[in-house]
Amino acid sequence: MSSLELTLLYLCAAVVSVVGCRLLQLPAMLGYLFAGVVIGPNALALANDSAAVEHLAEFGVVFLMFVIGLEFNLPKLMRMRKLVFGLGLGQVVLTLVGALLFNLAVAFALKELGYIWRLSWQAALTLGSALAMSSTAIVVKLMSDRVELESPHGQRVMGVLLFQDLAVVPLLVLIPALADMGEHNLWKVLSIAMLKAAVLVGLLLWGGQRVMRKWLKLVARRKSDELFMLNLLFMTLGLAWLTERAGLSLAMGAFLAGMLIAETDFKHKVEADIRPFHDVLLGLFFITIGMKLDWEVLIDSWGWVLLLSLVPLFLKAGLVFVLARITGAPAGVSLRTALYLAQAGEFGFVLLTLGLQNALIPAAWMSPILASMVLSMIATPFLVMNADRIVNRLISNDWLL
Repeated sequence: MSSLELTLLYLCAAVVSVVGCRLLQLPAMLGYLFAGVVIGPNALALANDSAAVEHLAEFGVVFLMFVIGLEFNLPKLMRMRKLVFGLGLGQVVLTLVGALLFNLAVAFALKELGYIWRLSWQAALTLGSALAMSSTAIVVKLMSDRVELESPHGQRVMGVLLFQDLAVVPLLVLIPALADMGEHNLWKVLSIAMLKAAVLVGLLLWGGQRVMRKWLKLVARRKSDELFMLNLLFMTLGLAWLTERAGLSLAMGAFLAGMLIAETDFKHKVEADIRPFHDVLLGLFFITIGMKLDWEVLIDSWGWVLLLSLVPLFLKAGLVFVLARITGAPAGVSLRTALYLAQAGEFGFVLLTLGLQNALIPAAWMSPILASMVLSMIATPFLVMNADRIVNRLISNDWLL
């Protein structure tokens, strides 16, 4: 299939599925996910060569994080530091610790029964790191459509998601180091990576605002919308590339670019100009997520997949609920925060793949785990749409607040 035919296939599938979801009053995101499931290699196999589209879809997450950065400028981020480094840090760290303790408990129980548990603590830590991630793309898109970014639970969800994106940096260094602990000092490698990240982010936030403001004013004087858009794309993708080269993620660089532009007088113009790129590319990202669902695994190992879908979802939601309550959130806000963050995330796929490449995770485990992660992401719009109903059912006095 040629590139043009593949592009037409994606566009046709997206249009048909999104129109169907709109008629059924469902989020458009579900249409993109369903389109990916149908045309993917594990269903009709109409789009087997998806590598190029996956690279293109990554830019959807980049522009999503850029738009988030426009909403969360530096003063606002400083006000949210307790949520980012309190609730977010607690969620990631306790998930990793919980994965290690769970693995230890299962190994001990099976040993008492005469069985051998072959999952190492390094593999458990890798699985825990993937479990700790939530889907920034899905959750932020849903909250933006529902105008909930400024709500009490929206602020907490964003704080956790921002810390998860920060936590990807040491985790991407940690997983290869776990596979080869003999040659590298683990703490040394992590310290160097975090130092590079801190220096780069500090320099961008310290001097980047003045440079960005002067540069955009200079470009605006030329009174050319084309030139302004070209510079906007260049700065966003340039900062994303710079942070990736420094060991951070593309999304983090785009988030910083959005934060820097949010301090200028061009914030609202930039939001209007970037939205077409953001919406279309993010739709491609959701299609590639749907393509990862393997129906054969779902049918052959449905019990195992169902267990891997439900148990992490409930455990993660329970952990977030407890942490939100400890940090002072009302019960209703805590439960909404937990429901919004219970699913797997796109960075979880990256961490799992890295674990497989470094022989930490058994290859036989990958397909059921990936299927369960995709199912949890597909279930997220339904959880969010029914969040108020769930909260009102479980917490009777929430409506008073």
